[in-house]
Amino acid sequence: MLLPLSCIVTVVSLFTAALAQPVPAKNANSVQFVHEQNKKRFYDYQGAVLRGVNIGGWLVLEPFITPSLFETFRTQDDSDVGIPADEYHYCQALGSELAADRLEQHWSSWFTEQDFENISASGLNFVRIPIGYWAFKTLDSDPYVTGNQEKYLDQAIQWAADNNLKVWVDLHGAAGSQNGFDNSGLRDSYGFLEDSNLSVTKEVLQYMLEKYSGSEYLDTVIGIELINEPLGPVLDMDKLKQYYQFGYDYLRNELGSNQIVVIHDAFQPFNYWDSTLTDSEGDWGVVLDHHHYQVFSNGELQRSIDERIAVACQWGSGTLDEAHWTVCGEWAAALTDCTKWLNGVGFGARYDGTFTKGSDTSSYIGSCQNNEDIDSWSDERKTDTRKFVEAQLDAFELRNGWVIWTYKTENSLEWDLQRLMYNGLFPQPVTDRQFPNQCGFSS
Repeated sequence: MLLPLSCIVTVVSLFTAALAQPVPAKNANSVQFVHEQNKKRFYDYQGAVLRGVNIGGWLVLEPFITPSLFETFRTQDDSDVGIPADEYHYCQALGSELAADRLEQHWSSWFTEQDFENISASGLNFVRIPIGYWAFKTLDSDPYVTGNQEKYLDQAIQWAADNNLKVWVDLHGAAGSQNGFDNSGLRDSYGFLEDSNLSVTKEVLQYMLEKYSGSEYLDTVIGIELINEPLGPVLDMDKLKQYYQFGYDYLRNELGSNQIVVIHDAFQPFNYWDSTLTDSEGDWGVVLDHHHYQVFSNGELQRSIDERIAVACQWGSGTLDEAHWTVCGEWAAALTDCTKWLNGVGFGARYDGTFTKGSDTSSYIGSCQNNEDIDSWSDERKTDTRKFVEAQLDAFELRNGWVIWTYKTENSLEWDLQRLMYNGLFPQPVTDRQFPNQCGFSS
């Protein structure tokens, strides 16, 4: 586990005060009355189809999305040694004052109202906005900047409302990290469920649930994701379920709110969650979030396009008898992992055989040269990408929709919805199909 250092940014006093406020006492009858009234008014996913995009690399840094922020640390042309792997080490390397200055520049410019206008104009109806726990509260040992992330999140929600977009607020990084991915804020750490980390994450979650379930948000915010991508294979699943239950109970029983709860599948198989927070258990208003990619193992990268499409179609059919409403909250057009730092700073790409991480190595499949230059793509690659995108759209719309990762990047083509649309690799309008009914579903 990575050891934290102690350059600390003072927690915003308003947040501390908000957490200190006692929750008004409620008796069982009043809570039940609120339940019955609110249950009639929550956002109903039954007939909904979300067509959305993630607001990635903004309030939580990801090196592959905005590599320029991390390239300033480079000292050797042919080596990533010394380049921070994540936002934790980015802040640690810069120190709190300089990190705050650079992050403020990033937050104020990476997404603007024009982006939300463009998202809406492209035919989408939804955005998922990731934010880390450190935007609200930090551990004593954290180097993270707690600055204006909350202000920008609130501004983005207003931009969404002004452009007829619905929103999920997504707790993307937990104290100690829930998955060891750089997008959790802290790579190669898995301390989410340790008591001291969990306590801080729960405080932050309570604050987020209370604030973004307020009446001023409910017309736009139609879900709060309790945590992004907890890595089930390395976590105590019973403790994770307790955390989900904690968030649900706080929202329903303490706040009496009708806000939607979003739980991630923790990379478990279809139907795993059918007995957790479901109507049969007396719980309601819960969405299950699946994330699907086919580029993070050698086997996936070696699949033919027909094999990839078959897998994508199974992603859709696999949800048909799940007990919850179901949304694919992350997916991509990518057929390679060639985008720089997609697998993390310093790890290379499996596709061209340069990936190494401990004992995990790769074998050559093809070249990554000129991967971000559409003019270098063959007609076959362009066609395969469009077919793959359309198959996923059809699969995910079998239930309650999809949220592609991500809206924009500095350099990537495969992971950038704006570039995909511009180059005809993503349908415009989003219901257009050049390759209809690939899965055998009626479109």
